[in-house]
Amino acid sequence: MELNPPTSRLVRRATHRLIPSRYPSAGILDTVAAAADLQAVFELEGWTNDRISAELGLLRAIPTEEWVVGRPMATVVMAAFCHPRPAGGRFNDARRGAWYAAFALRTAHAEAIFHRTAELEEIGGWFDTSVQMADYLADFAAIFHDLRDARFARYLRPDSYQRSQQLGCALLERGSNGIVYPSVRDRGGTCLACMRPRLVTNVRQGGFYEYCWAGRREPSVRRLDR
Repeated sequence: MELNPPTSRLVRRATHRLIPSRYPSAGILDTVAAAADLQAVFELEGWTNDRISAELGLLRAIPTEEWVVGRPMATVVMAAFCHPRPAGGRFNDARRGAWYAAFALRTAHAEAIFHRTAELEEIGGWFDTSVQMADYLADFAAIFHDLRDARFARYLRPDSYQRSQQLGCALLERGSNGIVYPSVRDRGGTCLACMRPRLVTNVRQGGFYEYCWAGRREPSVRRLDR
C-alpha cells in the first residue's frame, strides 16, 4: 500500500458540504467558552451518558485539544467528526468522522445525491420521497495529502471504501490534516476530507435545497431559499 502520497498546500474559500437540514446548526458546543467547561455543564444540568452520546456522539474519543468550541457553527463542525456513518466514509471508519466537502456546489450535489439514493436503495428502493439539504460553506488554508494523480486511482473506487479507509486511517495516525482527491461522482470535480476539526474555518450557512425522487433514481434539485 502506498502510504506516502504527496502533500499540497490548499488555500480554498467557500467549499461546500451538504447535509440534511433536520440537523441543528447550533448546540452546546457553540456556547461553552472552552472544552474544560463541558464537564461542568454536564454536572450542572445533570446530563446522562446516554444524552451525551446522543447529542455529542464520539466527542470523548477525539483529543480535547482538537475540539472546536465557543464559536459559531462549532456544533456543525464537531458533528462531522463525532457522528460518523456506521460503515464510515471514503477515508474514515466508524471510530471517527471527517469533514467532507467539495470545491464546487455541483460536485457537492453529486456526492450527496449518490449517498441519499444509496440509502433509499437500502430501505427497499422507494424512490418517491424528498429530503431537504443545507449547504455549509467553509474555508481552508493548510497542507493536505493529495491524491489528484492517476496512480492513486485504487483509493477512489466507486463501489468500495476498503483501501481508502485503510489509507485514511493510517494517515490520520501519522498526523495528516486530511486528503484532497478527485470526486468519483462528478467527473472533473474535487473533494476534500478534512481530518482535523480546527482546520474547518469560517463556517457559514449557504443555500437550502430539496431533492425530490419521483419514481426514479435521479432526483430533481430545487433551491428553497430564493
